[in-house]
Amino acid sequence: MNEPTPSRQPVLYLSHGAPPLADDPVWTQQLADWSRDFGKPTNILMVSAHWEQAPLALSATSGDVPLVYDFWGFPRHYYEVTYAAPGAPALADSVTKLVHSSQTPVHRDETRGLDHGAYVPLVEMYPDADVPVLQMSMPTLDPRALFEIGRKLAPLRDEGTLIVGSGFTTHNLRWFNPGAGPDAQPPTPSAEFDHWAAEALERQDVDAILDFMHRAPAAHEAHPRTEHWAPLYVSLGAAYESGSLDNTSVIDGFWFGLSKRSWQFS
Repeated sequence: MNEPTPSRQPVLYLSHGAPPLADDPVWTQQLADWSRDFGKPTNILMVSAHWEQAPLALSATSGDVPLVYDFWGFPRHYYEVTYAAPGAPALADSVTKLVHSSQTPVHRDETRGLDHGAYVPLVEMYPDADVPVLQMSMPTLDPRALFEIGRKLAPLRDEGTLIVGSGFTTHNLRWFNPGAGPDAQPPTPSAEFDHWAAEALERQDVDAILDFMHRAPAAHEAHPRTEHWAPLYVSLGAAYESGSLDNTSVIDGFWFGLSKRSWQFS
């Protein structure tokens, strides 16, 4: 019997929250609803803000992928979350063939699991953990280098791979105030950056996004360090076709002052 032809997948950039995202009924429902809007992928390639490693590395592919509880000071139950997604060895082979070069070597790290930037949203989007997952490190934070890596990964979409950049549209933890509640009014710089990002992507202004530190209001405040914005560059590259970057802002709003805006690229 012939295997069904995999459907072409979109590319996502999502704000992944922290472990307490699981306690937010609004955001968890938004993520669950979002994943039902497109066909179930053959596998998932995750690029998380929480894995910077050079040379570019790929996570474990044997058996169920382990988790990395890469956070501190949370209640015990957040360290007991499980997500036994199967590994994706064929996807790892494909990524290696597409990306590996003398300038961008690729290696495997079979000890590396999924960090919270990967599994926290996936628990909500694919709770059955029945889609193979591979995580890829960011070997640099350079916007154009990550964009070019994304361009090389674009063919995976036609093989049924969902490419997900997982970060946070604004990420200044000095703004995070648990006492104010998740729906508190965001700081002005967070709101300004969020508004700029929404408009820049609506215009499909890739150059502005890549040069956001010089073009966006409050860029240095919204991202004192750029690792939570950087996964977007991989997503942009994977989605960019013939000068077009069709996209939809699927989730918006703020969570403890941070913008949770997330996009789908068709």
